[in-house]
Amino acid sequence: MNTTSTIPDFTHVGFIGLGMMGMPMVENLTRTGGLDVVAHDALDTHRATLQGWSAWGRHLHWAESLEGLARCGLVITMLPNSGITNGVVARLLPLLARGAVVVDMGSSNPADTQALANDAAARGIEFVDAPVSGSVAKARTGELSIMLGGSDAAIERIDAVMRRMGSKLIRTGAVGSAHAMKALNNYVYAAGLLAMAEAVTVASKAGLDLDVFASVLNASSGRNVATETKLTQFVIPRTFNGGFQLRLQAKDIATARELASRCGVRTPQMVLCEDLWRQAVQTLEPGADNTTIVRFIENLA
Repeated sequence: MNTTSTIPDFTHVGFIGLGMMGMPMVENLTRTGGLDVVAHDALDTHRATLQGWSAWGRHLHWAESLEGLARCGLVITMLPNSGITNGVVARLLPLLARGAVVVDMGSSNPADTQALANDAAARGIEFVDAPVSGSVAKARTGELSIMLGGSDAAIERIDAVMRRMGSKLIRTGAVGSAHAMKALNNYVYAAGLLAMAEAVTVASKAGLDLDVFASVLNASSGRNVATETKLTQFVIPRTFNGGFQLRLQAKDIATARELASRCGVRTPQMVLCEDLWRQAVQTLEPGADNTTIVRFIENLA
């Protein structure tokens, strides 16, 4: 039974997960007044960053534990995977008041999302999956694209908060649909990035001018998000710091593959893509950026 029975206050927003994406998202929530944000992360060291912001102590606070989020009418999670999200939400739900809304903005497994939504509903709590698309740079500027799966009523209640973090909100349908679409989207992106990595490696071995090749790709039918936003920015200069970890990319492809399997759809290219990304994770250093898939292809060559 929920330990809190008061009507939830939607001006009190909890945020769990202060990683590369979560930190700038919290900053956008607190950039102007109107919300009282309580942040929590397993790493207490993140508190030092928050203490340097002008909002600290006024409308931004730190929760030592999940119990510090009990007053929140809306709690957002931005965590690395379903396993971590499942554990956190299971401990969070008994603390929240009936009528509260929990929003998972990470890239979780849609089957797990549906199970969490059922657990939340049994306690009178709404659950929304709201994964994001966009780089760390877009998280900083509040220009993320946010997919939203859940009831119309719940999404309406959180709309103003979501718009502080994203410039494009897309309703996807029932709970779990947003996470499913995000996984499939990230597979398509990964396939394009992998194709770019192979083409660039061949072009380099052939002695072609990579800057000119990038111009050709981006003016021609080979253009995709990877060629437009990763090639000249992070691959050709070999900085490989696009802001999205390779292991998380591999996790999203595996989620898409699991979804395809549950649907009984044969996806030979997806299987191949999943296998290559898994090998890259095993081969490259921990924490490697997803653009380092180019280095993996070079090593194969």
